[in-house]
Amino acid sequence: MPIRTRGSRLTYRSIVPAAVAALMALALSPTTARGAPVQVSEPVHSYENAIRESVWVDTRLDGDGDGRTDRVAVDIVRPREPAQQGRKIPVIMDASPYYACCGRGNESQRKTYDAQGGPVQFPLHYDNYFVPRGYAFAAVDLAGTSRSDGCVDVGGVSDVHSAKAVIDWLNGRASGYTTRTGTVRAGTDWTTGDTAMIGKSYDGTIANGVAATGVEGLKTIVPIGAISSWYDYYFAKGAPLFGSGPDRLANHVASPAARQRCQAVQQRLVSGAPRTGDRTPLWAERDHVPDAGKVTASVFAVHGTQDLNVRARHVGQWWDALADAGVERKIWLSGTGHVDPFDFRRAEWVKTLHRWFDHYLLGYDNGIEREPMADIERAPDVWSTDRVWPPAGTVTTALRPGRGAVPGVGTLSLTPAAPGVTESFTDDRTLGQADWAALIDRSTPAKAGFITPPLDRALRLAGSGTVDVTVTPTTRTAHLSAVLVDLGPDTIRDYTAPGEGITTLPERTCWGSSTPGDSACFKETRADTRAVDLTVFSRGWADLGNHASADQGRPLTPGRPYTITLDLHANDHVVPPGHRLALIVAGTDRGLIEPPANTPRLTVDLARTTANLPVVGGASAFAGATTGKAVAPLPGRVRLDGVAGPRPIHPIPGADSR
Repeated sequence: MPIRTRGSRLTYRSIVPAAVAALMALALSPTTARGAPVQVSEPVHSYENAIRESVWVDTRLDGDGDGRTDRVAVDIVRPREPAQQGRKIPVIMDASPYYACCGRGNESQRKTYDAQGGPVQFPLHYDNYFVPRGYAFAAVDLAGTSRSDGCVDVGGVSDVHSAKAVIDWLNGRASGYTTRTGTVRAGTDWTTGDTAMIGKSYDGTIANGVAATGVEGLKTIVPIGAISSWYDYYFAKGAPLFGSGPDRLANHVASPAARQRCQAVQQRLVSGAPRTGDRTPLWAERDHVPDAGKVTASVFAVHGTQDLNVRARHVGQWWDALADAGVERKIWLSGTGHVDPFDFRRAEWVKTLHRWFDHYLLGYDNGIEREPMADIERAPDVWSTDRVWPPAGTVTTALRPGRGAVPGVGTLSLTPAAPGVTESFTDDRTLGQADWAALIDRSTPAKAGFITPPLDRALRLAGSGTVDVTVTPTTRTAHLSAVLVDLGPDTIRDYTAPGEGITTLPERTCWGSSTPGDSACFKETRADTRAVDLTVFSRGWADLGNHASADQGRPLTPGRPYTITLDLHANDHVVPPGHRLALIVAGTDRGLIEPPANTPRLTVDLARTTANLPVVGGASAFAGATTGKAVAPLPGRVRLDGVAGPRPIHPIPGADSR
């Protein structure tokens, strides 16, 4: 159990050697016997006396073009006792560009070193908790960051290979050295080579990328709020999501020396990632989804369904590709934004992660791989589970928009509109999804809304959907948005607030062992909630110029109709009885996509527009929930209340939030 404190640094007492010896067989020997006591690694090793060392691994790349192969810095902390007893141990690894520039976790922890350059503080709790339990922890500085050679290339070969090279070294396939420029080799006779990669945001993205190489020795990855395709981080089918590209991110995380020596790499990032939104070879190199079939590691994915930084499309397309490849996997979906599970479900997270690593790195038969695949947050701190995800019986169901009694306020049903029925709106770059949803029941010029009657019974949507829309623009450029909205009162995590669904408290709880330079005690959090009249729970965007190809845009011909598919972000949402489900189609989504060059008016052909949604129970479930018999009182005010519009999002995944 964690120890609670108010800001103090606690040090767990080392267990005496006799106790250590007595516990070894239980703590470190797996069993597969059915009915035997479930084994768990125990904190029997001294954290205070652990070995702390730095190694520089040769990546065999020369990213900075200086004529020497690049070495990446790896700071390692591992228990001393296993090596003394001739036993080898596995490794938990977090490869990150953020250890020096930005920090990790809710408290933005950075690595620290003593006067001789030896590692003192390892960010986050992984070292404090797992080293006493017989694991090593390795914190890798990606190429071009902190104490590593080379250049940052934002998800490219240098990034991925600088982390993969460390796994190769741990398994005897690469060279490591005790200094950055020296020739003294660093040994790996202390490790089994079995490795887990874990990390949030950019760090988790590197885990995805390394797993997609199929590297031997990587047993499991735990990507948290991670990117699966860098193109989809910066663009949505041609529509730019941010005002800058990967060169800005590379410059932000690079060490001062790397900024000077890596100008050529920076220029390649600029030229290879044009702001047109076209897919280029640079983006293909940074797309891990097509390589899901190479993944041999198990995957435990965690994502916030309301993450507006690394948006839930990333986990959705990665999850589907892993499923198609038959990869062993598990998922947690929270109602937060870009937040680590250590900060929204701490005790359960530490316990689950502990069992996950015990199984996949130590070989313990603790049953975690036979437990429900998915944990879904239904309300703040209220969770449900599913044996598989999306759950059995989920069917892609075609919902059709129809004309309503007033312009822009239509219907959503299983029945297609008659040919020739249209709705029109004018792009307003000053408005976004919060504004559209707030006035869903009113005719407004900037959106077209389509709404079901109040539901007779709950309707669950789980997975990734699409919206096929046919529109006629009045200009040569146009951007489109589609959002799904649950219309009805609820209390949800306030994902657009500064904490993205959590509030940080002054109290601390301790998760593992501490030293004077590395505390295991972290600030507690609680859910930051808001009572709302509506919840936007999925969204998607596109540049209409990409109608013919997701890879390349082209100018539009005003007055000509075009059909395009908008990819909706993965979600798992239950619309309760009495609530209504709405689809909104509009233009620029302020704060979430950049506006087009023109201000188009767009006419939607309703007969040729379909929302293809993952409905649990399929069309019959939708029909049974929307008979029109239920009566729900409409709010007494004209404008419905939801969360605020999105805060400005900087394209630096994970460095500007928890």
